[in-house]
Amino acid sequence: MSFYTSLTGLKNAQTNLNVAANNIANAETGGFKKSKVEFADIVAVSILTDPSLTQGIGSRTLAITQEFSLGPVEQTGNALDLAINGDGFFTTVSPLSAQVQYTRAGSFTIDENGFIRNGQGNRLQVFPVDAAGVVDPTGAPADAQIPATNAAGSEFAGATVNTDGTLIATYADGTNTPIGGVALASFLAPTGLKQLGNSSWVATGKSGAATYGQPGSGLYGSLLSGSLERSNVDIAEELVGLITAQRYFQANAKAIDTATQISQTIIQLRS
Repeated sequence: MSFYTSLTGLKNAQTNLNVAANNIANAETGGFKKSKVEFADIVAVSILTDPSLTQGIGSRTLAITQEFSLGPVEQTGNALDLAINGDGFFTTVSPLSAQVQYTRAGSFTIDENGFIRNGQGNRLQVFPVDAAGVVDPTGAPADAQIPATNAAGSEFAGATVNTDGTLIATYADGTNTPIGGVALASFLAPTGLKQLGNSSWVATGKSGAATYGQPGSGLYGSLLSGSLERSNVDIAEELVGLITAQRYFQANAKAIDTATQISQTIIQLRS
């Protein structure tokens, strides 16, 4: 039994190493959130088992959870580089599949049709504005699109985003036009979000449905324009974790080696 017990330890150590390696590999990935491994012991008992003689039969991976702590913020000077100073996720929609995705990576650009999109081509979602140009946070989020010209026919000159998420387009005649308000999403259980890669997630039954709000309201953090959130991976912490996982692996391998030597001794005694 000791062989199989130590084997579970080897598998868990390998899982721990894989997670740590993935964290380190994404130390420079914008908006990336590190993961950690949780283990649980395995105990096999029956109704006739004496509790004082119960022994474990190994361990297993209980969960691999994400940590959504805020990563360091880097200033870029680009108006459409956005960082969330608090909780919440940017909401984007794929124009091809219409899939709603959530991300903390706020590097956005304007495409040839005026849509604001991220590196994957997904379009940023914003709340609509009323006739007075005031953001309506009760409205359904829609694609952020900047008209090439305003009502007077002046050409688009640039865009800015306020701390409350209001997206404003500036035109050549000096006028400013509110386009919408950046819609931030929050979840009851963000650790239940499904990872898609590219620092993006989708909602699941474990995360609950998304609730939307304006930056700076309620639990939603304010927006920092001209800044990007970096990965929340701490290299020093991960390297210490790698050393610990290596020792864990070596200890279980040594236990298997010891069990092998005992078995060989018993076989030699019988012969």
